[in-house]
Parts: sequence; structure tokens; C-alpha cells
Amino acid sequence: MIDFEQERMKKVVTDEPLVFIPGLAATNALFAPQIVAFMDQPLMIADTCNADTITGIAEQLLAQAPETFALAGLSMGGYVAMEVARLAPKRVTRLALMSTNARTDSPEQSENRHKQIRIAQDGGYDKIVPGLYPNWVHPHRHDDSELKQTVIDMAQEVGAEAFIRQQTAMLTRIDQRENLKAVNCPALVLIGDSDQITPMERAEEMHAALPNSELVTVPECGHLATLEQPRATISALQAWMLRG
Repeated sequence: MIDFEQERMKKVVTDEPLVFIPGLAATNALFAPQIVAFMDQPLMIADTCNADTITGIAEQLLAQAPETFALAGLSMGGYVAMEVARLAPKRVTRLALMSTNARTDSPEQSENRHKQIRIAQDGGYDKIVPGLYPNWVHPHRHDDSELKQTVIDMAQEVGAEAFIRQQTAMLTRIDQRENLKAVNCPALVLIGDSDQITPMERAEEMHAALPNSELVTVPECGHLATLEQPRATISALQAWMLRG
């Protein structure tokens, strides 16, 4: 259980707007502890449910965001964040890429996405995320009923149609490795030490490409760092927000 009052005591207050981008089948609940920690500065949670390309999601974000902003995305949210930085580099003052990678899908990953789209189209959406949950979290969290319910509740709120759009968007995303070399703002690459979805070498690859980045490895953590290890994630984000 997160002690939200304790997190409020740790908050960093700046005037810099901060935009969070959720991942696949996720809502603002993915960032609930971080929202508390940064609640006294301008915050926005991006909509990732209403476009079927990463570029389309990025363009919607840019239409709704302040003129300049710090940008933090997790997993699919990281794909969107990289595309926002590519489309509008002067508007992004800071870039945090969490549990994500700059490459396109492998053939196996693409096939898994197509399979999940077919399951959702055939009425089996409610079974997808509970089945994926063990791969998304550290082994110590497999029996964490509260965290699992949070993940399931987010997926239910997103719904099957938006899930299909999100998977379709990820299938057609571009490789961002070369584009990251042009991102000069303060950057954070954050990865759980037991992330089964994003290999550590993918995080190291992004860190090497970004000219002004810090790599943070979160211990005892899978793919959902913001919820699995919220305090470590908040600490890394606070340092990133204060870095020149």
C-alpha cells in the first residue's frame, strides 16, 4: 500500500509542466503515486486511447499540452514520448523513458500483438491482461492481489476497442534510435532490474544514444516501475526534474 501522505511530503515543486503518458491498457492510475508527489506543479495525463498510430497519439498530445513541458512515458507511453520529441523537439524540456525501448517489434512480438488483437475482437479481452500480468511484474508481485486488481481495473477502463487501437499503433511504430541522438534536453532512462518485457540492453542502448541522459535501474522491479517501486521511481523523477 502506498502512503500517499508520505509521498506528498516528498514532492518537488517547480513551475515546469509535466506530462505523463500511460502504457498499454493503462490509465492515469499507472502514475497515481507520482501524481501525488508532483501535484503542486502543472500536470497532464496524455490520452492514448483514441488514435491507432503512435504519431496520431503524439499529435493529439501536442495539441492539448502546454507550449513547453517535461515528458515522461512508460512502455507504450515511451514510444509516444519519443515520437513527441521527434515531432516537436523545442517543446520538450525534459524526456523520461521508463520501461521502454527505441526499436520496433521483433517478429515474435508482432505476432503476439496480432494474436491479442484477434482475441479482443473475438470477445476475449477480459482474459488478456490477467494472463499478461505475471510477465509485467517482478516475481515477488505475482501474488500481490492489490496490484493485480489495479492493473485489471485499468485495462477494463481502457476497454477492448482502445486496446486494439493501441496494439495497432505499436505494430506500425518507427525505430527511434537515430532520432534519440538529437534529443539534447535532460533525459532519464529508467528500467526495472527484472523487467521481462524490456531487456536491460535496450535501456542501455537508449542511454548511450541520448546525449544528456541518466540511466537508473530500479531493484526488485518488473515492467511497471511506477506502481511496483513508486518511491524509487519518484526519487529518479525528482532528480531528473531538478537536473540542469
